[in-house]
Amino acid sequence: MKFYLNPVEAAYKELQTSETGLTSDEAAQRLQRDGKNKLAEAKKESLVHMFFRQLADPMIIILIVAAVISAVIAVTQNEPFTDVIIIGVVVLLNAILGVYQENKAEKAIEALQQMTASTSKVLRDGVLRIVKSEDIAVGDIIILEAGDSVPADARIIECASLKSEESALTGESVPVTKTVRAIEGDKDGNVPLGDRRNMVYMGSTVVYGRGKAVVTATGMNTEMGKIAGALAQAEDGKTPLQIRLSELSKILTYLVIGISVVIFGVGIVRQLTTTGTFVFADAINIFMVAVSLAVAAIPEGLATVVTIVLSIGVTKMSKRNAVIRRLTAVETLGCTQIICSDKTGTLTQNKMTVVREYTDDSMLMAEAMALCSDSVLGESGEAEGEPTENALVNYAKKLGVIKHEYEKREPRVAEAPFDSVRKMMSTIHNKNGSYIQYTKGASDELIKKCTRILKNGTVRPITDNDKDEILSENKSMADSALRVLACAYKDHDGLPADTSPEKIENDLIFIGLYGMIDPVRPEVKASIEECREAGIRPIMITGDHIRTAVAIAKELTIIKDESEAITGAQLDKIPDEEFSEEVTKYSVYARVQPEHKVRIVNAWRARGMITAMTGDGVNDAPSIKSADIGVGMGITGTDVTKNVADMVLADDNFATIVSAVEEGRRIYDNIKKAIQFLLSSNLSEVVSVFTATMLGFTLLKPVHLLWINLITDCFPALALGMEQPEADIMKRSPRDPKAGIFSGGVGFDCIYQGLMVTILTLIAYFVGHMMENNWVFEIVTSKDGMTMAFLTMSMAEIFHSFNMRTVRKSIFKLKGYNKYLIGAMILSLILTTAVIYIPGVNTAFEFSSISIVEYAVALGLALLVIPIVEIVKIIQRTVYKKKHK
Repeated sequence: MKFYLNPVEAAYKELQTSETGLTSDEAAQRLQRDGKNKLAEAKKESLVHMFFRQLADPMIIILIVAAVISAVIAVTQNEPFTDVIIIGVVVLLNAILGVYQENKAEKAIEALQQMTASTSKVLRDGVLRIVKSEDIAVGDIIILEAGDSVPADARIIECASLKSEESALTGESVPVTKTVRAIEGDKDGNVPLGDRRNMVYMGSTVVYGRGKAVVTATGMNTEMGKIAGALAQAEDGKTPLQIRLSELSKILTYLVIGISVVIFGVGIVRQLTTTGTFVFADAINIFMVAVSLAVAAIPEGLATVVTIVLSIGVTKMSKRNAVIRRLTAVETLGCTQIICSDKTGTLTQNKMTVVREYTDDSMLMAEAMALCSDSVLGESGEAEGEPTENALVNYAKKLGVIKHEYEKREPRVAEAPFDSVRKMMSTIHNKNGSYIQYTKGASDELIKKCTRILKNGTVRPITDNDKDEILSENKSMADSALRVLACAYKDHDGLPADTSPEKIENDLIFIGLYGMIDPVRPEVKASIEECREAGIRPIMITGDHIRTAVAIAKELTIIKDESEAITGAQLDKIPDEEFSEEVTKYSVYARVQPEHKVRIVNAWRARGMITAMTGDGVNDAPSIKSADIGVGMGITGTDVTKNVADMVLADDNFATIVSAVEEGRRIYDNIKKAIQFLLSSNLSEVVSVFTATMLGFTLLKPVHLLWINLITDCFPALALGMEQPEADIMKRSPRDPKAGIFSGGVGFDCIYQGLMVTILTLIAYFVGHMMENNWVFEIVTSKDGMTMAFLTMSMAEIFHSFNMRTVRKSIFKLKGYNKYLIGAMILSLILTTAVIYIPGVNTAFEFSSISIVEYAVALGLALLVIPIVEIVKIIQRTVYKKKHK
């Protein structure tokens, strides 16, 4: 049954209950049948399972296999376990970081449970009892008062000025005035959630008045329960970076297998053709060479570098009030093309504020509005109570009318409380022995009660022209999406014996009108303009009325015309296939429900757009989880939203999103630079060792390659992650999420830069061998040659990291410097020099203490990478300019 369409008696009959509620036995039977009034708990993934899932990454699997092979070789050859230990540390660190970052998904349902009331007042066996909220059953009669959390969905059966705060569910910024009467639906009997004024819902709060309601749904059958179900059904997808790295892992897997098989096969064939016999020891040595190439092919530090660079970015963003809950979300935000934002509390302040007045006496108006309200000024200096009345009291304070001070002078002695039928409220005050009445309410109703008007400092009879002027001003305010309240007063000779509305609300003197709105955050308009410059389209999604939504959207320049706005009811009439085509027409969605928000987000994603969703209420949670990146509000946001969000704004400031976008783009740029640097470095290692193996000598050993990959590669790669953003980073269009890691010429750069370092390394090897052997050229294994090759390759990659500060621009034109990169260069140079010259260490690495001349030659060869890359960049810039003339 749609209880909101039917009278109370029909609800009693359907639920098999009465106005006195259930008996204890009936409640127990229904709890047995329907279950507890609580939300279902999500299944939790164990930490052990999370840990092993981290190890399932193809790149990590390759490293583990390499470690096992290295361990077998170490045992059979009686060699140290250096390679095994280094690889093991890398794998373990990566897995631990992954587990630490991902343990959050199950918190969403728990947060929903925490939002529900712990105890509630119900009628059981005809008497009032306080019971645990989870023990409430369908058919129970619940008692509601101001400040109560609503424990379940229920049909109102009795109310006195009852108002419920439902913005977390519906997006309504103003509390909803409730009624007992049945509601008339559309032709299909449907009524939007926000318009079901005879219903209250789990998770909402009573902010004014009192009432009774019969419970119609509990637990997962409530509207909040449906949201919890939607959360459970929404699936997490991979971010663009995860997809790109998965592709890279596959490429490296094939490369490693291919290289290892070729080298091992060539080695065995060479052994057989040379000796005519198969020697197991020699086969192990050949296998070691294959492992060397496998190690060289894998950028061991890549996974760790990416994770750490993201972590550093996350720390930086947290200092700017953007708290990241998942590392890769930073990169996703950087390529966001659509931001779907909830209006209430995100674009606006979620604080009703008087922004316009129409009156001849501002002070009298402020005094009347403040005293004819139940809100009070709290210790913080801000009004506490019903939001609309809070706005009146705060505005009065702004004009110097401090409510509690005026109440001492004019104590309230009688009142006629507000009700939704007459749409007004009156209070009578003792003012120095005489009595004055203040009345506030809907302007169209209050003006009917006015016979006089305060104009130009005098009171005179109200005319039709006065009324027309008042109604015209009222329409003007309403057209600006303002909520309008009128105010009047009346003097009494003494305290009326009968203070009923019928007796006192007549012959009033009109004072004026107030126009109120939930104002936009002052910084949001500039932030939206920045989004547009960055190629990002802002979309407003709200549960508020379309007139209010359009007015706010126009003020923020989200839309220019009302045709760009649509309601949830209109959206329901558009089939999914048609909507996926028409979604680009709309930038404002009003009177929407949770399923609409998910549908909107999914429509944009179906068009291949990276979509972000921001919001603070429970109603935003499913769409936040379904979006590529969900952004929750830290101050006004519910726990549900925070727990499903990828990023939480600690200051609830929409402008923080712009900072996060810039940081996301910077981090992705820097990660891409680090990846290019690492891959070109590893390519140089692969080609160098492969060439040497084919020529029949040992250039570098596995431990040398691991040292280079983890020490002289990782430090500069991390330093590149700290590079400042390039000047035009927020003037570019969002990055194409489908673009591969090697797009934009990165593949070519990796190849030529890798070959460049290869050639310089081989030259260093042969120069070292010749200097060791009186300049006699031979293709044999040489300690001096190996040492010089190690030094040249290590430092060439260090110097090459400076080239990578910018992909196409000259490094000599960059403003500022990267202190981390300079530090990485110095540290790497010291460590590399140390393993060459420190006794015992150089023996373990099988190096010789080369002469100063050899050291200088190797370093000079390494330094050549900078002028070579600068020349290639000039050519690339020239070609690009010719293509884009």
